[in-house]
Amino acid sequence: MSDDNELWAHENAPLPAVDQRFAWYGDRILMLTIPAVFLLDQISKQVIKSSLPYGESWPSDGVFRFTHVTNSGAAFGFFTDATPLLALASIIAIAFLIYFYRTHTAPRPIMRLAIGLQMGGALGNLVDRLHAGTVVDFIDVAWWPVFNLADSSIVVGMLILVGILLFSEQPSPSPASQDAEEPAEGGT
Repeated sequence: MSDDNELWAHENAPLPAVDQRFAWYGDRILMLTIPAVFLLDQISKQVIKSSLPYGESWPSDGVFRFTHVTNSGAAFGFFTDATPLLALASIIAIAFLIYFYRTHTAPRPIMRLAIGLQMGGALGNLVDRLHAGTVVDFIDVAWWPVFNLADSSIVVGMLILVGILLFSEQPSPSPASQDAEEPAEGGT
C-alpha cells in the first residue's frame, strides 16, 4: 500500500516554481543556434554588399558562384514588392515556432536545433526586410534561384523537422493507460 501512496504523491507533486512561458530562454541549443545563424547570415550579407558590386558574380561563370542581388519578394520571386506582408508572415512564423517549441514537452536536441535554424533564418531575413525593404541574396547555383544563408537555414531546419515528425516513433502507451483502455473481464 505504501508503494501506491508514494506513486500518487509523486504523480501529484507540485511543479517547480518556474514560469513555463519563458523556459525556452534557458535552452542552450536554441539560444546558441538562433544568434549563430542570425550573425552568420548578417555578416555574410555585409561581406557580399561590401566586396561584390550589385548584379555581378564571382567567379563570372560556373555552376556555383556568388552573385550579389536583392529580392523584394519571397522564394522564387513570389510576392514581389510585398515587404509588409512578408515581414508580417515572418513574425507569424517566428511566433508559431515559439508556440510549437513550447507545446512539445522536452523536445529532443535535434528538434530544438531545427527550430533554432528556422528562427535564426527568419530573423535574418526579417531584419533585412525591415531595414532595407529587400533581402540580400548571393548564393548562386546555376539551376536554382539565388538565395542566402538565412534561406538555407530555414530550409534545412524545415527538412529536419519534417523528418522528425514523419519518421520518429511515437511513444508507446504506458502499461497503466493500456489497462484503462481494456474492458474488464467478466463485464456485462
